[in-house]
Amino acid sequence: MNEATMKLRNMPTKKLFISYLIPSVLGMLLMAINILVDGIFVSNGIGPDALAGINIAVPIFSILLSISLWIGMGGATLYSISIGENNIQKARSIFTQSFILVVCIVGVLIILGLWKQTELAYLFGANEQILPYVSDYLHIILLFGILYVVENVLSIFIRNDGNPNLAMLGLIVTSILNIIFNYLFIFVYKLGVTGVAYATALSTAIGLLVLLSHFLRKESVLKFIRVKFDYSIVSDILKIGSPSFIVESSAAIIVIAYNITFMHFVGENGVTAYAVVNYLHVVFLMLFISIGAALQPIVSFHYGANLMDRLKAFLKLAINTGIVLGLLILIVGWLYGDFIVSLFGVQSEDVSSYLLKGISLYFIGYLFLAYNLIYAEYYQAIRKIKLSTIIIIARSIVIFLPLLWLLPTAFGTDFIWLAFPIAEAITAFALYICNRRLKSLEPQDMVAIREVSTIES
Repeated sequence: MNEATMKLRNMPTKKLFISYLIPSVLGMLLMAINILVDGIFVSNGIGPDALAGINIAVPIFSILLSISLWIGMGGATLYSISIGENNIQKARSIFTQSFILVVCIVGVLIILGLWKQTELAYLFGANEQILPYVSDYLHIILLFGILYVVENVLSIFIRNDGNPNLAMLGLIVTSILNIIFNYLFIFVYKLGVTGVAYATALSTAIGLLVLLSHFLRKESVLKFIRVKFDYSIVSDILKIGSPSFIVESSAAIIVIAYNITFMHFVGENGVTAYAVVNYLHVVFLMLFISIGAALQPIVSFHYGANLMDRLKAFLKLAINTGIVLGLLILIVGWLYGDFIVSLFGVQSEDVSSYLLKGISLYFIGYLFLAYNLIYAEYYQAIRKIKLSTIIIIARSIVIFLPLLWLLPTAFGTDFIWLAFPIAEAITAFALYICNRRLKSLEPQDMVAIREVSTIES
């Protein structure tokens, strides 16, 4: 039993959760700041059309991230469960097969994306005016997309291998370099949208090199081994990781649906206003994801080791942390909306006023988003895949998409912003009712239904 395993078993719950939470939040926070600075640089250094163009191309990141989380979270959950069961060889086999699988899937998608690049841009919501910006950005991101995916998958496994600080360091290096390269390529070398894409690719490559240093640690369990593909393991990876895939792929659907809706009901001013809100949303979403990312390796290990009392304590800590974060974001949006708008250099009064309305309404959703995402992550980490998937599909597709069309049709364009908070609130309320009914289950009952959960997944 190595040092990381002893730490997971014996450290007090609050101390252990914080030891994973702080690196996860700090790493994601810096990445989030990096995304926000990107938006500010693009808006002030290139112009609003470029900002709208990059926002339309942003779903490609959601697609690539969805695949990396699909394989990464599915594989890492099985990896941590195997470590909890003290099955080291199986854990290494899961890691190796996960890595090969994600490279093959992403490689095929990138080839298809480059082949049908213009069609993809129009599918994401581009028009003739914005198409050049979308195409320039999309082309470079696709060319170097494999680096982005490998960095994400490796970061997830390193966190599950008991080294959250290195996972954080990789994100920090990537984020800081991206900000520096963006400044140089936009303001010094005047490379425009192409420079923004190259900054992302170059910083990701260097961040990946930082993560590779994990394999130099003697105590590391994480190693590549020679394997034959095991269908049952690959199937489990895909099943367990499917909620993470749905979270990110649905994020792409949400962005595309919002862009199309704003273009239809409001026009380009609406798309530009949403571009700013979406930059902020990506920032906040990453913070909520960081809480789930901190929770997952701890929960999966404790589930594998049958330490159910501690497992439930970690869930409570994560939920409370997420709700406090959501409340803080809402307060900041209501109190400092004017300042946020000014950061993006919005000149048009029409866009500015509509954007302020959007911030005040859209930010309400963050009160409920944490509850939904953390419970989805928790159920995924203990292999209750059906429950996790239901939560995600309900909030992002089944409830959200009808609201996105019905609200502006019935009540006007301001109500487009409310599709997100209402969908999250309905999902959270339904989930709360279900959890109250399940609250009578004791920890020993959880152990008893573990095999049932495995079969259902």
